[in-house]
Amino acid sequence: MKMGAKDTAALETQSIEEDFDQPSPLRKIISVASIAAGVQFGWALQLSLLTPYVQLLGIPHKWSSLIWLCGPISGMIVQPIVGYYSDRCTSRFGRRRPFIASGAALVAVAVFLIGYAADIGYKMGDKLEQTPRVRAIGIFALGFWILDVANNTLQGPCRAFLADLAAGDAKRTRVANAVFSFFMAVGNVLGYAAGSYTNLHKMFPFAMTNACDIYCANLKSCFFLSITLLLIVTVTSLWYVKDKQWSPPQVNPGEENTKTVPFFGEIFGAFRVMERPMWMLLIVTALNWIAWFPFLLFDTDWMGREVYGGSSQGDDRMKKLYNEGVHSGALGLMFNSIVLGFMSLGVEWIGRKVGGAKRLWGIVNFILAVGLAMTVLVTKLAADYRKIAGPYAGPSPGIRAGALSLFAVLGIPLAITFSIPFALASIFSSSSGAGQGLSLGVLNLAIVIPQMIVSLGGGPFDALFGGGNLPAFVLGAIAAAISGVLAFTVLPSPPPDAPASSGAMGFH
Repeated sequence: MKMGAKDTAALETQSIEEDFDQPSPLRKIISVASIAAGVQFGWALQLSLLTPYVQLLGIPHKWSSLIWLCGPISGMIVQPIVGYYSDRCTSRFGRRRPFIASGAALVAVAVFLIGYAADIGYKMGDKLEQTPRVRAIGIFALGFWILDVANNTLQGPCRAFLADLAAGDAKRTRVANAVFSFFMAVGNVLGYAAGSYTNLHKMFPFAMTNACDIYCANLKSCFFLSITLLLIVTVTSLWYVKDKQWSPPQVNPGEENTKTVPFFGEIFGAFRVMERPMWMLLIVTALNWIAWFPFLLFDTDWMGREVYGGSSQGDDRMKKLYNEGVHSGALGLMFNSIVLGFMSLGVEWIGRKVGGAKRLWGIVNFILAVGLAMTVLVTKLAADYRKIAGPYAGPSPGIRAGALSLFAVLGIPLAITFSIPFALASIFSSSSGAGQGLSLGVLNLAIVIPQMIVSLGGGPFDALFGGGNLPAFVLGAIAAAISGVLAFTVLPSPPPDAPASSGAMGFH
């Protein structure tokens, strides 16, 4: 009987391990993917409101892009490190959950610093009538850096957790990608809707202070809602979905040193063993993000500055016009996210119709190129209208509708950008033996390095051509067109018999 008890215990242990090695139920995948809504809510607020806000604190337009440099740098350093250590975390809570929980806690700290930057700066000695408000900008920048570190700590382990839950099953992998993209769209819709509503501060009467005007109070209120949503979905998911505890492989004492590879050795090793398909994916992804990041960085500023004709540094009427444009841009981003959400649910079906993942990515990159080029036409029409109606008239209803339609159409390529590259990375890197966290960290480098280039050069590049946002948008259109050509010509199709995620996008 004693031997039978041991056998039973062994069988139970095997059963538990086999359960983790089997695809998880859809409800668990949905629960983990819902964290993307909380993360993206805050990210949407960053994209729509923080560039204009930092200009209101006194940073000139041509230098405002530098504040975004923290995102790419933290992404380049933090996400690969987090991916590496989340692949090897031996915590009893699992590999991914400790990092996701830590990221959510950091978001709460960052949101407090950003929301109260003007108040803290005022308490430290900033003069309300003077710009730039140096202390407020310093607190804001610190919160911004922490927020980007927190987002990178959250997103990588979330995607890796979904890959773990899919357990190599083709159908579960593509469903997980689609659901994650859908919840990103939900978070975007909520974030941009909050950003476009100008009276949100009335929900939190304490938000408005001597140092924090209506725009600042709305921003603060938006972040209150953001952190509430993130904490709800994170706590619920981490409580409901269990994570597999990782145990390091057993090695003989004499082999220990040869088996241990330092972190940066693994990063460079991943590049050394990458085959041509993964390299092509990184190149196409990098060009794709050179195209995207100027628009994501300056889209609401473009609405306030070029479409509405306002200025963050002008008189009160020009600032009011600028703020109206920024909130209108947030509304456009909400439309963009609605399209993104519906598109993400149809990616697999559309991909089969057009002939594969790489063909779909190529097509939407050309849509992105045309959309970015169209910003030139919208800007010219708005400027011509102001010559007739006056400098404080804002855009005509038709011009405003055209600009908002442009935002909506760009939701189509954005849905693909948020899904196909990550699924293809899972496929192309499977032969290298790298963990999901490390593979996604390597792909992240192809996203953050272009963002660093744009953050460093976007503002000065625009200034070379007389200021404004159009030069960077036009450069983005060119990069999108090149990315589309390369997606058609050099990016390989996923192999039909890929082992881990062979049908990650479900169409070949």
